[in-house]
Amino acid sequence: MLIEGLYSVEDFTEEAGTVIATIKIYKEHDIFKGHFPGNPVMPGVCMIQIIKELTEKATGKQLFLSVSSNIKFMAIINPEKNATLKLTLTITEVEDAIKVKNTTSFEETLALKLSATFKIIS
Repeated sequence: MLIEGLYSVEDFTEEAGTVIATIKIYKEHDIFKGHFPGNPVMPGVCMIQIIKELTEKATGKQLFLSVSSNIKFMAIINPEKNATLKLTLTITEVEDAIKVKNTTSFEETLALKLSATFKIIS
């Protein structure tokens, strides 16, 4: 985990190329003291890192983000209000890469959509 103590995986289910994960974000993490004081917002780059880490967990491979063809932030993720997130990842392996389509939501709100290609580095 690149950013220790930012989140924990509460549930992780894999079935036929799809991962459904529930994570808990820790609002006390230092990252929220600077992003932003008094009104914490989950940084987009941290969400991309979490998606990468969950994909690595599912594939057992170390990955590097090489292409992001679509990233749409649809709602602000405030860890004080929405600490539990559900991520759905559709994972496809092609040659030396992993393609991922992700949706991230809290309650009934779609927060993030991402399509990316990760290079396999080991």
